[in-house]
Amino acid sequence: MVQASDGRALCAPAAERNREAIWGVLAPLLPAAGMVLEIASGTGQHIADFAGRCPTLTWQPSDHDPTALASIRAWRTRAKVANLAEPVRLDVTEQPWPVGPVQVVLCINLLHIAPVAVVGHLFSGAAPCLEPGAPLVAYGPFLRADRPTAPSNLAFDASLRATDPAWGLRHLDDVTASAEAAGFTRPDVHDMPANNLVLVFRRSRGLP
Repeated sequence: MVQASDGRALCAPAAERNREAIWGVLAPLLPAAGMVLEIASGTGQHIADFAGRCPTLTWQPSDHDPTALASIRAWRTRAKVANLAEPVRLDVTEQPWPVGPVQVVLCINLLHIAPVAVVGHLFSGAAPCLEPGAPLVAYGPFLRADRPTAPSNLAFDASLRATDPAWGLRHLDDVTASAEAAGFTRPDVHDMPANNLVLVFRRSRGLP
């Protein structure tokens, strides 16, 4: 990540590269009105861009890191769109979450740079915020039992674990099991550029 010229807005080159592909999957899932909650908004680039594309929804950024929250505020100032809310501090492990109800939960590039327990916390925290049938959309690199893992993803996984042994790419089957345990359906899986996936879970009718 690099710091932008305003001194507080951080810029992740990956966010610039992947936002169009993510939007292509996300846009058809969006309701006509309501709120989209982004978990771990990071720099704030994605949600600032998406809010400008869809003014009929309120876009709620969140993060637990003060540096990220400052960057999100800076991108919000740049975006100048009324439907992009002030970011809230949200740690997925601290439940219930300080927001809701919402119509969509969005999570981009979180699960591989967090301890594995965060996977379960993401779904258990999101479930009470969503109505039955509402989507939780997760983007990132995942390991899949039904096909070989790309060498670039294996190298990325090794670099993550070298940085922090608690980090690493998550197996899709394990993520799905955590989702189902929290009351979500099995995901629709969308292949994305650079060996990433978009996973679209739906909150099922009953919570565990």
